[in-house]
Amino acid sequence: MTGETERSEQGEPLLSVVVPVYNEEAVLPALFPRLYEALDGLQRSYEIIFVDDGSRDRSVALLRQQYQLRPAETCVVCLRANAGQHAAILAGFEQSSGRYVITLDADLQNPPEEIGKLLAELEAGHDYVGTIRRVRRDSLWRDWASKAMNRLRERITSIHMTDQGCMLRGYDREIIDAILDSEEANTFIPALAYLYSGNPVEVVVEHEERAAGESKYPLFKLIHLNFDLMTGFSLMPLQLFSLIGLGISVASFAFVIFLAIRRLVVGPEVEGVFTLFAIAFFLIGILLFGIGLLGEYVGRIYVQSRGRPRFLVRAVLRNGDREKSGNNPE
Repeated sequence: MTGETERSEQGEPLLSVVVPVYNEEAVLPALFPRLYEALDGLQRSYEIIFVDDGSRDRSVALLRQQYQLRPAETCVVCLRANAGQHAAILAGFEQSSGRYVITLDADLQNPPEEIGKLLAELEAGHDYVGTIRRVRRDSLWRDWASKAMNRLRERITSIHMTDQGCMLRGYDREIIDAILDSEEANTFIPALAYLYSGNPVEVVVEHEERAAGESKYPLFKLIHLNFDLMTGFSLMPLQLFSLIGLGISVASFAFVIFLAIRRLVVGPEVEGVFTLFAIAFFLIGILLFGIGLLGEYVGRIYVQSRGRPRFLVRAVLRNGDREKSGNNPE
């Protein structure tokens, strides 16, 4: 690859940067100068695609202002309603045209200056570039929970990502096209890209504290995301539960035989009633957990069968085009 900044003969940039935005009014003024300066310094043709995910603050107004300042390198996609981070990224993928695509959170926890590391790996021939945060600047419980979920996910699925919570990632155009061709209603984009990748790599990047605002991933969303990841990429939870159920069934049958023999030998007795209650409650708890796990898989089938759009696009601001509306058919 050369260091020229000109676009290809078709007018397409080398690099597309997709940035999902949701209520980031406080941080956008700090993001813009750092992001554009970092990309200008790469001496590569680029475009930045901001996807507003139904923000309720002034994020859209700030994005429009930035588009007016740098229309040649800026595209703004406005969704009709909040669809979630991964749906917003998919909307950005649909608008991207670069040979390489990099995703970046808007909160500046992933410094834009690190984009060069990912681009270097993509130009070296890797089709998927994951990232590992050198020193996490999150709270202690988020750091611990993320590491625990990473270990659990690696044991259950075939997805090997050292740091699944870092959204700063790079993709080759072929991987992007494969993701867009996927018809899954709910998907974890980095994991799906890893499955399609033939030459993945991970790089270590810096991590900063959120510049402003609050995290859009509270505890409940993190738990839901990891449940979705495990049920979307592996049948092992169901298989493991089946083995647990088989083991408990054998143990319960043996216990019933033991109680029957004891009754014949010792006679009726009332001792151990609370032990039986404890065992019964334990088995009921496992049963309820299994029903919930099965419900996760059934829920995925239900969502997929409805065939509803993953997101609806209200408007797109792009250089040379007037605002246009549309929606994703999947």
